[in-house]
Amino acid sequence: MRLKDKVAIVTGAGRGLGKGIAKKLAEEGAKVVLADMNSPDEAVAEITAGGGTASAFTVNVTKQEEMQAMVQYAIDTYGTLDIMVNNAGINKDGMLHKMPAENWNVVIDVDLTGAFYGTQEALKHMRTQGSGRIINISSGSWLGNLGQANYAAAKAGVVGLTKTAARESAQKGITCNVICPGFIETDMTVKLKEVNEGKAWDSMMERIPMGYAGQPSDVGNMVAFLASDEAAYITSEVINVGGGMIV
Repeated sequence: MRLKDKVAIVTGAGRGLGKGIAKKLAEEGAKVVLADMNSPDEAVAEITAGGGTASAFTVNVTKQEEMQAMVQYAIDTYGTLDIMVNNAGINKDGMLHKMPAENWNVVIDVDLTGAFYGTQEALKHMRTQGSGRIINISSGSWLGNLGQANYAAAKAGVVGLTKTAARESAQKGITCNVICPGFIETDMTVKLKEVNEGKAWDSMMERIPMGYAGQPSDVGNMVAFLASDEAAYITSEVINVGGGMIV
């Protein structure tokens, strides 16, 4: 197991992509704190039933004091923090000229400020111990996408945040990288199969050169690699996991 006895935090881990990432890290031997706005007890139970080590922490990623408490919980529970995965995110799509300011603000708060808090709090510990892996989840939409001015801006910010963290921390034994998932099949995205007699789903599949949706495990595999010693010389990178899809 590549991550035996490493300690990881995954935000937004109660379901979907975050849950898939947490399960993969646990399979690789990591002790995982699953953090989510809603208690991720069910996801934790799945991991522990499979022989993994995991615990739940309820957190609002937009609250700095809660993010501080989350990192401290991991350290108090498992002794350290080796891997920080900032995955929590939301979207509130709408054309820019019609977008309410509150929809802009909440997406920036969760998707970008949440990643900032998670990265900052993890770095405080990792810089002291002289090692660590920070993996932030962005999106192909960071390059711009119709109806996603708020989401694209937040995810572009995650790229800039991560690249800066990588440069500032490279000589402290810390790597910082970004993963941009493509269209991943989760309990949320699968609902497209019910839209317009499945035509919405089919249209999305046509945009993916490989012709099918990714799975949370596909992203989890890349997270596990970047968290491992095999990726020790990889930092400040933006890696697409999307079957060749271009937004």
